[in-house]
Amino acid sequence: MSGLSYGGADLFPVVYQSGIPLQANSIEGDSVPLGEEEATEDLRQIVEHVPLPPQVKAIYMTSCVAGTPNFRQQLVKLIQETEINSVVIDIKDYSGTISFSPTSEAWQPAWQNARCGARDMRDLITMLHDNKIFVIGRITVFQDPFEAARSPHLAVKKLDGNTNWKDGKGLSFIDVAAREYWNHIIELSVDSYNLGFDELNFDYVRYPSDGNMQDISFPHTAASEYGNDKQANLEAFFKYLNEELDKEEKFATYRHEGHGRASSTPWTSADLFGMTTTNYDDLSIGQVQDRTVPYFDFVAPMVYPSHYPNSFLGLGNPNDYPYKVVNYAMQSGVDRLRSSTTPMNGFTHERIGTSTPPIYKKPTYEASKLRTWIQDFDYGGDYDAADVRAQIQASYDAGVMDWMIWAPSNIYTKAALKAPRVYEVATSSEISL
Repeated sequence: MSGLSYGGADLFPVVYQSGIPLQANSIEGDSVPLGEEEATEDLRQIVEHVPLPPQVKAIYMTSCVAGTPNFRQQLVKLIQETEINSVVIDIKDYSGTISFSPTSEAWQPAWQNARCGARDMRDLITMLHDNKIFVIGRITVFQDPFEAARSPHLAVKKLDGNTNWKDGKGLSFIDVAAREYWNHIIELSVDSYNLGFDELNFDYVRYPSDGNMQDISFPHTAASEYGNDKQANLEAFFKYLNEELDKEEKFATYRHEGHGRASSTPWTSADLFGMTTTNYDDLSIGQVQDRTVPYFDFVAPMVYPSHYPNSFLGLGNPNDYPYKVVNYAMQSGVDRLRSSTTPMNGFTHERIGTSTPPIYKKPTYEASKLRTWIQDFDYGGDYDAADVRAQIQASYDAGVMDWMIWAPSNIYTKAALKAPRVYEVATSSEISL
């Protein structure tokens, strides 16, 4: 395809010169070198990244499309011809399998049994980077039927405590409080960033919701430090994930360059149910916006109009009002970010007084912390260019300038997108987290 280039990262040794220690000369009163230290070559392989754009405008690419050159090049062409500057690619999807061959032995089975994937994932990322495309890797976390079958002791169970529970689609989940699995996710995250992904996006960071919820149990959660408190157990995972992925030594096998960050660690983001911006409960899945935002660079509510009930805002069918649904949802999310108080408890919150119901002081953030997931699929309605663009405008009008478009088919409504602009890089002053 014209304009696309492939190529692996080159190895450019860099020579450092360490400081030379000095020793005072007792006779002359001068300082002289003890001896020059040997210069050290950094022979680590370079992993090139693309800096975070000032506005992330992304489309989603499944692992199957990533492994299909003709289809994926169509999406690159769409990016080149529109305002899109970023792409979200499945690293690990709903199946629990992964889309590239990992260096981690523990993750090899998830590649060897992969539903889809790209054997040339590193080359694909290089090609995207050559085209100035910011690459986000999506990791489906606790929905994992593959690992639940391999490691049933980590899985969500039926009430009998032995049988793996399955949702309405026949998919099993890992118990959120299964700490052994947390390290498994960390290992995949390290492999992914070292492959070249610029940001790691964590999806299905929640307890299950669809299926027979009358015949379900969470053994690890019940035995955890926080007992059956889903919110606390999920926040504990977020905290651990954040701490581990902030450790530069985890990524030190490679030299990470071009990312524009002060540290050689990945950007991170988390996907939340859309109603987390408006609800002050955890929707029975553990997700609370106020208890998620401290641990990620960005949080992306899935405010798809089709996922709201007819009672939402008294509108009737929410699919008929994409602007109103998205604008209200995202404005609510922004207001919560900026507020210094919340009725929700949390690890970073401090109770104010003894009022009932309780009020807590919390950290504040700006709207740039949020990204809007945009609906470009026809579930519940017929979404055309005007409907997709209305959601983007609704996000802008709420002060949220970053967005990602979801279409499971990977067929996007080009007419909803504007023409491309000159490529820009976000400066540190523009990134207000």
